[in-house]
This record gives sequence, C-alpha cells and structure tokens, in this order.
Amino acid sequence: MTEKTNRFDARLDLVPQNPGVYLMKDTAGSVIYVGKAVNLQQRLRSYFTVNPQGNAKLLAMISHIADFSYLICQNEVEALILECNLIKEYQPHYNILLRDDKAYPYIRITMNELYPRVLKAYRIGPDQKEGARYYGPYLNGDLYRAIVALRETFPMKTCRRQFPRDIGKERPCLNYHIGRCIGPCRGDVSAEDYRKVMEDICLFLEGKYDGILNQMREKMQTAAAALCFEEAGILRDRLAALERLMARQQVVSYRKQDKDIIGIASNEVEHAILKLEVRSGRLIGSGAFFFPEDGSAPADVLEAFCSQHYPDVAYVPPQVLLPLAIENQVDVAEFLTTLRGTKVLLRVPQRGEDYQLLKMADTNAKESLRRQTLAGSGARDLDEALRTLASELGITGRLARIEAYDISHMQGEDQAAGLVVFESGKPRRNLYRRFKVDELEGADDPAALVHVLRRRLARLGDNWLGARPDLLLVDGGKVQVNAVSNLLTELDMDIPVAGIVKDEKHRTRGLVRQDGSIIELRRTSAPRSRFSGLVLRDEASAEYETRKLLTETGGVEPENLSLLRLLTAIQDEAHRFAGQYRAKRSFKRQTRYQLENIPGVGAVRRRALLSNFNSIKAISEADEAEIAAVPQIGPALATVIFKHFHPDEKERTD
Repeated sequence: MTEKTNRFDARLDLVPQNPGVYLMKDTAGSVIYVGKAVNLQQRLRSYFTVNPQGNAKLLAMISHIADFSYLICQNEVEALILECNLIKEYQPHYNILLRDDKAYPYIRITMNELYPRVLKAYRIGPDQKEGARYYGPYLNGDLYRAIVALRETFPMKTCRRQFPRDIGKERPCLNYHIGRCIGPCRGDVSAEDYRKVMEDICLFLEGKYDGILNQMREKMQTAAAALCFEEAGILRDRLAALERLMARQQVVSYRKQDKDIIGIASNEVEHAILKLEVRSGRLIGSGAFFFPEDGSAPADVLEAFCSQHYPDVAYVPPQVLLPLAIENQVDVAEFLTTLRGTKVLLRVPQRGEDYQLLKMADTNAKESLRRQTLAGSGARDLDEALRTLASELGITGRLARIEAYDISHMQGEDQAAGLVVFESGKPRRNLYRRFKVDELEGADDPAALVHVLRRRLARLGDNWLGARPDLLLVDGGKVQVNAVSNLLTELDMDIPVAGIVKDEKHRTRGLVRQDGSIIELRRTSAPRSRFSGLVLRDEASAEYETRKLLTETGGVEPENLSLLRLLTAIQDEAHRFAGQYRAKRSFKRQTRYQLENIPGVGAVRRRALLSNFNSIKAISEADEAEIAAVPQIGPALATVIFKHFHPDEKERTD
C-alpha cells in the first residue's frame, strides 16, 4: 500500500476539490468501481492512505486498483446522475449488486415503433432510450391479470402481424369483429389513431383512470346519440371492464395522490426492496428487488435503489415514501425531480395514513424475501447444499427429509412449538405441525424441545406426519442439541440432530454437531464502513455476483453459500410458523380473558366485536353508542360490556 500511495501522491495533488465522479481501474484497464464525491481530492486520498479503513469488500477493491480517473461535476446532483449512468455502462464488480428478480416480468410497450406492440419482458432493454416504455415488475399472476384487463378495456392487437408490412394482406381476425381490436390490418386506421390507443394503454398502466373513464363515457354518449348502438355497446362493455378493475383495486388513500412506498427487509443472505405503486389513491401494482447482504446499511441500500431504479421507470411519482432517512436525501430528491420534470418529495412518515402504507410495504418486503429464500437458487445449488450438509454432519446417503423445530413463547406464557418439513430442500407445508406446550412452566427451550420431539417420535409409525426424518434441526446450540440427543438415546433411535446457531447480529452463523463441535459458515469480517452504488442486472449474472461478492468480502466461504441459503430458509420458516401459532394462542387467551366473562357475550358476539374493533383495547376505549352499533349487540348489552371495562365509572342518569 505504501508503494501505491507513493505512486499516486503526485496525481492526487492535482485532483480538484470539486464535486464529481471517480472511476477505479484494475491492471487490465477495466472499471471495477464507480463512486461520487463532494470533494474529489479528499475522497480519492482516503483510498490511498498507508492504513486505509473500511470493510473487507472495500479493502479488496483497493488492492486491485492500478489506475483511476475522474470527471468534475457542477454539483452533487449532477454527480449522482453521472454516477448512475456510468454504473449502468460499466457494471463494475465492486459496486453493490441489486437486481429485479427474473421471476417478476415487465410489460413492454414499443412506443419507439410506428405501430406499438404490447409485449412481456424480463428485463429493461436498450430500446427504452429510443422511446419504449416498461411497466413493472409484476408479482406472481399480476402481469397476466393486467394484460387481460388491457384486452378487455382497449382495442389492442394481439396477433403477430407486423405493420405496416402486413397491412391488407389478410382479412381481419375475430377480435376485430367483436370489437376487441381496432383493426389496423385493414389499412383504414392511421398510425396516429392506433398510437392514441397505445397512449391510453400507457395512461392505464400508470393508474391514470379518470381521464380514460371520462373519454369513454363521452364516446359512448356520442355514439348513442348518433344511433350507433353497436359501437356504443362495445364502449359500454369496455367501460364496465375498467370499472370492475378499479373496484378490485385497494383504495389506500382517499386523497387522490400518486406516490411510491418503499419497504425493505433483510436476512442473512440478501436484502429485499418492495415498491408499492399508488396512483390516484389506488394501489395499482408492486415490484420486488433483491441484492446480496454484504453488511451495507439499509439507508445506503435505499439511496442506491432510488438513484438506480427510477431512471428506468416510465413514470416517477411526485412523492416517494421511505422507511428511514438516507444520507443524501436532498440530492436524491433533486435527482428524481430532474427525471420527473417537476418537484419530487422524498419523505419518511412517522404517523398517519402514509406511515400505515410504509408498514404495508415492509410487510410485503418481508414476505417477498421469505418467498425468495424458500425458492432457493435452483436445483443444482440445492443439491450442492444438501450434499454439503450431509458431508459436514457425517451422514451417509441423501438428505431427503429434514424436520426443523422452533420453540416460541412470551416470557414463558403461551408456549408453542412449530415443526416444518423440507423434502429435497423444498418446504412441504401440508406436513407442517403445531404443538401446544402447556405442560411445562416457565421458559425452558431444551425441555420444550424434548417434550415436543417425544410426542412426534412416538408417532413415527403412523401416517400423521409421513416418513422418518433423515435429519432433525433445532434452533439453538449445544444445550438444545444435547437434550435432543439424550432423548434419542433413551428411545434407542439413530436419527442425526444438529443445532442452528446465530452470531451477535442474529444471523445464521453455523451448525452444532451432536459431539458439540461447530461448523462455521461465516468468516469474521473487518469493521464495515459506508460503501454504496448498485447495478441492476438479470438473475443469472446476479447469482454469480452474489457468490463472488459474499465470498470476497469476508462473509461466507464459497462452498457454504448454498448451504447458508438453505439453512436460512429452514430456520426462518420454522421461526415464522412457531411465532404465528404462539401469537394466535396469546390472542385467544387474552380475548377469552377479557370477553368470556361478560354475561351475554358468546362466541358469535365475540367475533362480531373483534371484527368491528380489531382489538380488545379498541373495545375497551369505545363508548356505549359505538358498542351498541355493532351487529347483534344492542343498547342493553352495550351497557353491560361498557361497565365490564369501566367498573368504577358511575352510571349516567338522564
């Protein structure tokens, strides 16, 4: 490092103290990192000190620097825009990798063509610069439903004919005769008229329904007035289809605003960012994005996402809600304003309607991350993980069936256990089982595990849970593993058992064998510092970069990455399943305690009260009139319920 510092000293003295962007290059001249700086000289010097401080990823990058260059910018926003463009151009190895998952496709509208087409795309292509528009990515079956809605609402072509080449070559198809296509193939529909239909489709995908509705109503009334009843009927059906779609969409705000809501969730392997799109107060879509967990702060992830994602979208809303503040929030807001053309606000709501929307986004981010983790990285990686796991635990043969157990309680109350089953590395939800642990007093996880496993192993011979497990996994260390091992010895059963242990950051750290030894899955990494920037890529290259990044930055050994993914999926699923059952038991206990002792309030009325107020607390805070308004309650019973929660309040007299 001293040699490199001396080599760059003279050049560093010449670097200006202006805002700008710098490019780090390796011996082959390839760009390996792109960064931005308020003060170029100060930032570049920080890389070439005698003992540079930073995380393992940063130090690895510095060790590969053979040259650097920089570009001066007028201000920080200009630097942010340039950094974004250069990252897309060079896709540097040491910039954070973020990708939209290949399982979530886009709708592509080829507005760069004379007769635009509606297509499915798995990534944003270079034709976006020429005018093509991309909408999405869409979750699960949302893309199919969106295309069905388009076909019901707009007279768009669905055939493979290319225009203007194929105009007049064949007769119009059935869709034209039933009003589902405007019929550009006949030759009497101008390119301008067809493009107007496609512009309306773009407005539809952006959630701008009001203008489309008004336009359809006007055309329908005009057609009816001109006695063109067939045309009016077609427009009526399209109008009804659009209104049905709007009725299915969730109204999340009665203020007809456009905004994006960003949620974030993380586990041991990767981060998930979930974007909810609200247009005119309606939730019209969502998209999930993933990148590897390398210790970067969530705020850095959010900042990088905003600066790299929004240049690719067809529409930037006037508001973007974030779950937490980011360092360069003002600069990023100005950057988005530049993209939109009018003011864009970046906000972190603390209360109210927008705060509830953020909670919704975070919940969906967690669910997307859970699905992504359970899906794994493909059959080859899954087989590799199972082979590695069997080898590390000294198990001969294939791990066809793994059972994982987790104990959940709240300070010893409402103890519950969850059993999840993975066959060939995939979850089998129909085999999940829940256990009450009422026989034990206090919080004693090892004893609870023994209690649950004794019940489960007693039923190995029946069809209640299927085949004998090849491996038992428990959430815990040596104490839990020893307790289960002793039970297996007592029952004279030869079933391997291992424990999953976490590190100080509550990340999966390794496995505890039955002999007490620990299989370490992570290396100890250097202290981390801020290191941002991201690249949007397809899933195949993203998986490769995930492996390379995690193994180079002191996090995970290369051969352990697939195993870490699998164990994370199993542990998270067991924890979720047990926690859900514990929460359900706790809710039932509290509900019974509060409501069962009220005369006249049976199961039906309890459900009615909870359905209306959502919680015991809300019932206790309601007045008699509000309680009486609940179906099947009435004034007399409302008085009884009110007095139950307010025994010291004097009766009111008229």
